[in-house]
Amino acid sequence: MNVSVLIVSFNTQNMLRDCLASLYEACKSDPPEVIVADNDSHDGSAQMVRDEFPQATVIDTGANLGFAAAVNLAYAQSHGEFIALLNPDAEFKGETLTKAVAFMQEPEHDRVGMCGGRVFNAQGALEPSARRFSSALFKFFDQSGLSTRYASSKFFGAGDYRWFDHQHPMQVDWVPGTFIVIRRTTLEELGFFDERYFMYYEEQDLCLRASRAMWRVWFVPGADVVHIGGGASRTRKDQKFDSAGSQLRSFRMRSEWLFFRKNYGLFSVISNASVEAGWHLLRYLLHCRPGEEHASKRSESWGIVQDVQHSLAETRWGSVSPPRPW
Repeated sequence: MNVSVLIVSFNTQNMLRDCLASLYEACKSDPPEVIVADNDSHDGSAQMVRDEFPQATVIDTGANLGFAAAVNLAYAQSHGEFIALLNPDAEFKGETLTKAVAFMQEPEHDRVGMCGGRVFNAQGALEPSARRFSSALFKFFDQSGLSTRYASSKFFGAGDYRWFDHQHPMQVDWVPGTFIVIRRTTLEELGFFDERYFMYYEEQDLCLRASRAMWRVWFVPGADVVHIGGGASRTRKDQKFDSAGSQLRSFRMRSEWLFFRKNYGLFSVISNASVEAGWHLLRYLLHCRPGEEHASKRSESWGIVQDVQHSLAETRWGSVSPPRPW
């Protein structure tokens, strides 16, 4: 298989072991090149790979460089015609990699630069597996709960294609970095990840650059992975998480402002930050009532408003990436 699978690890030894085991089991008849970039883990992840999966290449980064920079290091040592990104907290379901690559090898898909498949959580429920490019409108739908309440609506549920049954291939804006297959010729034209993104938004940025260069991004059912979620993030006990997922809130905000400033300008940063901060200011006021539950919700919303302010200051309104590691 002319594929290089790139995995970035940061203190995820047990999940990384399961990830690699599922990968080699799924591809045992034609194993791909596997490169693990270890971001200075302290749990023995790198040595575990060397001991238990000697066929894989391990890169010791020497510091926590973040996801984008570590991927770029691994890519520089890869040889495959196709590059597959796989999170260490994800596992293949069947012939995931084979199906994704076969789709991209079809002659009519020669301008498909990237594809991803269905992402399931550990309980077997489908997670958002394809998305539209971020905007203030989609953020409002998400913050207000309209995207969940009216998930079958092509208007309110458009941000992550909630209305779509995920049973057939479809061209989309971007696919999450849990599992992506990328054509090497696409990367040779575009370059890989923007290393200013320490974590989050790097794959959306790459998909946007691909779209602007007339490459297409597709969702491919059957190329399925199970995503445990938050593998590396959960090791950061000093950080707060978004309530709806496993993303580190302050890291997500920093990368979000960097993404909007780079791709859409300052007004886009202001509008998206205003939606998030404004919604939680309103939520704070609505819970200015007695009771522990109201106090908890006030505290949560005020913390988010403060994180918006801090992340805007840290990134100078999306124009500067804070020093690594975040």
